[in-house]
Amino acid sequence: MNRWLTEVAWDVKALNDRRLEWLQGDPKTRYSLRGVIAIDNTLVDHAGKLIADVGWFWDHANERYVIAHDYLISNYVCPSGAHYPIEWCRFKKREACQKGEFTDHTELCIDLINDAIARGIPGDFTFDSYFTSAKVLNHIESTKRAYVGDLKLNRKLVYEGREQALQQVARQIPWRAKKPVRVGNRRYWYLSKQMRIPDVNHPVRIVLFWKERDDAEASKALVSNRLLWEVIRIVLVYRHRWTGTETFHRDGKQELGLGDCQVRNGEGQTRHVYLVSAAYSLLMRSLHQNRPQDWARSMLTTIGEACRAVKGELLGQLVDWIVDKLADDHWSVPQIKAVLAQT
Repeated sequence: MNRWLTEVAWDVKALNDRRLEWLQGDPKTRYSLRGVIAIDNTLVDHAGKLIADVGWFWDHANERYVIAHDYLISNYVCPSGAHYPIEWCRFKKREACQKGEFTDHTELCIDLINDAIARGIPGDFTFDSYFTSAKVLNHIESTKRAYVGDLKLNRKLVYEGREQALQQVARQIPWRAKKPVRVGNRRYWYLSKQMRIPDVNHPVRIVLFWKERDDAEASKALVSNRLLWEVIRIVLVYRHRWTGTETFHRDGKQELGLGDCQVRNGEGQTRHVYLVSAAYSLLMRSLHQNRPQDWARSMLTTIGEACRAVKGELLGQLVDWIVDKLADDHWSVPQIKAVLAQT
């Protein structure tokens, strides 16, 4: 496995293209105008020797040094709730790059946006405050696509004719101007207003949220280039960031070994994350099947259930094979062990 990840020549892009094409064969995982493209960055960590283009940190839980590859990822969230990775970009530190080859996080984010558009993937973009720079917002606006992003509360914007921090604006909002909105089981108070952000060359709508109506300090802020959207639509688009990115990170690391690959070069780690994406997509398409596949004899609702079902079916097939060899083919136990040792 290690040699296949690090030495054998195969194209991760061809694998990824085939995976995304295969997902379009199921209405549950097919692209939709009501879909959402979530962009985020993540550390894919694994134990191993320190190499030049990555960082490392001490894993207190397992008492070991861990290499951390910094990746940007675009995820697709379908109206059905199904979600899966679209593409990955690996960030390399400036000192690990040849002169003139360094690409920062903003440029990598734009690369993922352009990749989704080039693939003809419909839907709105969402991301956290790490990517709500003027350069990213202006680029998405130039493509005529919608976005909803998280906005830091110390971000400067123009309000009542002068530039000030967003939290400072929040303190000036009277309680009468705050309206209620329910997100799940929780009620928040919000103000939605068109404002101007310096260096952003198009009008945007800012939505400020307070946990309680009497609070002076806002708890969160969102920004969108869709000026006529209702606040609940803005919130629902942004919530898909958790659905697409955070859920994949959790299931990928807990169930599919996203952080367990021990290789010594960046290319091997990148191949590993593409293989995890392929496994994740296979399992995601198998969830909530009206006619479950042979290995899924019960209706599966989570990636963890799907993983356990696959393991159980494989173990059952192994037991059946051993019984057949013993009873029908009259193999000896050493013969069976010899075959198993080769697989």
